[in-house]
Amino acid sequence: MTLQEKLVQIVSDPSLSPKQKSNYLALEADASLAYLTVSEAVTQAMKTGIICDMFEGNAPFKPRYVLPDYGKFLQQGSDYLELRAAQDLDEALNALTIIYHHVPSVTNIPVYLGQLDEILMPFVDGLDEELVYRKLKLFWIMLDRTLPDAFMHVNIGPSDNIVCRTILRVDAELKQVAPNLTFMYDPDITPDELLQLATGNICQCSKPHIANYPVHKQAYDAQGFGIVSCYNSLPLAGGANTLVRLNLKEVALKAGSIDNFFSHTLPHYCRLTYELIEARSKFLHEESHFFGSFLVKEALIEEQRFAPMFGIYGMAEAVNILLGQPELSETASEKPSKHYGHDKTANELGHRISAALDSIVKSTPVTYGYHGRALLHSQGGISLDIDVTPGVRIPYGTEPDPVTHVRALAEHHQYYTSGISDILTIDETVKSNPEAMYQLCKGTLSLGFREFTANVASNDLVRVTGYMIKLSDIADFKRQGSRTNTTGLGAEAADNTGILNRKARVTSHEQSPVYAK
Repeated sequence: MTLQEKLVQIVSDPSLSPKQKSNYLALEADASLAYLTVSEAVTQAMKTGIICDMFEGNAPFKPRYVLPDYGKFLQQGSDYLELRAAQDLDEALNALTIIYHHVPSVTNIPVYLGQLDEILMPFVDGLDEELVYRKLKLFWIMLDRTLPDAFMHVNIGPSDNIVCRTILRVDAELKQVAPNLTFMYDPDITPDELLQLATGNICQCSKPHIANYPVHKQAYDAQGFGIVSCYNSLPLAGGANTLVRLNLKEVALKAGSIDNFFSHTLPHYCRLTYELIEARSKFLHEESHFFGSFLVKEALIEEQRFAPMFGIYGMAEAVNILLGQPELSETASEKPSKHYGHDKTANELGHRISAALDSIVKSTPVTYGYHGRALLHSQGGISLDIDVTPGVRIPYGTEPDPVTHVRALAEHHQYYTSGISDILTIDETVKSNPEAMYQLCKGTLSLGFREFTANVASNDLVRVTGYMIKLSDIADFKRQGSRTNTTGLGAEAADNTGILNRKARVTSHEQSPVYAK
């Protein structure tokens, strides 16, 4: 298909809104540019699916993820946006509504909306609880209707406050796809009753993520961090300049043996991944002029707080290939198995691979990074992935019971500073016993998980890679499209990746980057 034919197909697609058509046309224009200069080895690794640039564009002119300091913005106002410092809750919500439309990302919609309870608490003193509820509910509806993308992410917690509780109340009531939501949990700060409220919400609408706040906090400096997009952890007032991911399944296929995998093949493809990271970061920082924007001039972001994300996926397949195991089918998943997620030897090999990746990433300097380094990331997959499992997850449909599941993966979490997540799918009977969800969450975080994320089998609102979709929207999408950008991604992921095959378990025993018609 020629470029002109592709453009005609986009503009005549009945399932897309005018805004969505504009976005896809822009992606095609970006993809028509000449690619950055890289070696033939990198080019071949990309063509054969070993390395993926996540379709960020051939000449990156904006960072993948941007995390402005919204608290500073509300306190100082903005000369560029002609806004004074916010004086009350109405002005604060209005100012946030305005700046969100000026914060770029890979999706063209802001992926980080701030630590909302912390930045809004100065504006709620003396306000009636129901008044705060009405204002935040309208704000929540506005976000979903004007920025309809499930990668848009709000953070709350770990402290107990009226804004945190009100957002949990509103989110459970509205059950919207957007915004995504993370509740920060700190056992030394967060009351058990507040965590129970958050895990109770998961039973009703599969939100929020529960983040292990102390684990995340210790990975960053005093300026802080935020959780963005699906479940990605990045420096506050900074972000990710790029995300390049490595397909461990394909690396294992090239290796031939476990020893060769660790001594040669993995280091070789990590070096090629770093070459691509350097090329993409250099263009963004040195040629795009992004860091001359008002966000930098008004000190809402700082160039040195941006880091590349070194992503990996296909851990499960890599381990099984290296151990010579055949593909694990769903029908065999209940039997004693030597596969990843089920067997001690397989799981320990996976942990060894993560430790090796951690060593490489921590010892490899980059020109534009957080303290001179990239950040390791367990990448949650995209809708084009076929026959390869996201990140370090256990293949969908073959998951063991939740306790075994958590124990198999917990060791990985110490290594993936910029994000790692698994999605436990729990039987709907948990709704009559929400205490079980609470206990599972506490136990999971106590074992070192950075995030606790769960779907409840009967909920319409479910997670894909980490973002939300409604199953009812998928059913309608091919017939009438959707106003929410990520519904199409979820529909494609359902067809290609088997996300709807996740096993629902009782507790006793979490996108499409290019246009595709």
